[in-house]
Formats: sequence, structure tokens, C-alpha cells
Amino acid sequence: MDGMSSTRQRLLDAARDEFAAHGIAGARVDAIAARAGVNKERIYGYFGSKEKLFDAVITEAKAEHARGIGLPEGDLAEYVGRLYDYHREHPLLLRLLLWESLHYDDRPVPDADRRAQGYDDKVAALAEALGTDVDRETAATLFTLLGLAAWPHTLPQLAGFLVPTGSDAGDGRARDDEEHHAILRAHTVAFARRALSGRG
Repeated sequence: MDGMSSTRQRLLDAARDEFAAHGIAGARVDAIAARAGVNKERIYGYFGSKEKLFDAVITEAKAEHARGIGLPEGDLAEYVGRLYDYHREHPLLLRLLLWESLHYDDRPVPDADRRAQGYDDKVAALAEALGTDVDRETAATLFTLLGLAAWPHTLPQLAGFLVPTGSDAGDGRARDDEEHHAILRAHTVAFARRALSGRG
């Protein structure tokens, strides 16, 4: 990796942590630059603005997710299980997506057409796996499957209240023990399997 690529990647890595913690509005350019070990003017040189830097961070995080998970195919319930595992192991993606939703609200996100194409590919793959048409129903099914896998990691306190384990008295603490996740993952996969088997 050459010097320019290395600096750009250090900025992206530093920005991912800062944006995940504070969102677009709360993230500080000087903090990102300090984490990356560069002058903050480098951010504007590489990305143009803090918002464009955030968009680059989202793009990179989603590309990593796509490479790590692949398209929905084969055992679709286990595809949901892989999504569950990915979000447990890579918690920053969901935080970034939540900050993006808060920032843009009902406004279109940058590069919406490219983002939509990525989801169109997933819907087409799901339709093929299910033997159905590429339509709104299939797209809604994909959205639901993504939500099933993401929800326990999006609201870990709620998961702690509703699915306490071991000595946990249901106090809403964020959980990261194996028993807790084994129960939630197994239920999520089984729920998805039942839903998909009854689809049609």
C-alpha cells in the first residue's frame, strides 16, 4: 500500500470509530485526524467534507459486509444465522447505519442508486433461492430477514430484559455471553426457517 493509500485508509479506520461513537454531527474532524496521525486538512484533501468522509466509511463497511456474507442462497435460515454472527462480530456497521438514518431522516442518502443496485442483487438472489418472482413481496421478505438478524444487536438492552440467562435477572444490561447469543441465534434461525417454509 503506497503512502497516499495508507493515509486514506488510516483516515477511514479512524473515522469509522469516531462516527460509530458520535454520528455525523457529533464526530470531530480534529479527533479523526489525531487518531489517524495526520493533519486534519488531509481529510478535506481526500474526501472534501466530513459528510463525504462518512459516506466513504459507510461504503467501505457495507462492502466488507457483502464480502463477508455473500448473497442469500442455499439454506436461507442459516443465511440469517450468518447475518446474526456478522453483526455480533462487527457491531460498528449497525451503529453507522443508525447514525445515517438519524442524519438523513427522509432525505435520500448519497449514491442511492448504487446502494439500491446492491439490494436489487440480493432480492434477485433471494427470489431465485425461493423460486419466486423478483417483486415487492420478495423485497419485503429480505427486509424482514435482515431485521431478524440485526434486531438483537441493535437493541441489546431489550434483548437483555427479554432473554435473560444464567445469573442475569433481566436487568437490561447489554449481553455478550455465549449462552445468551446461542439462545437468540437459535431462535432467530428457527423463526426464519418457519417463516420461509410457510411462505407462498
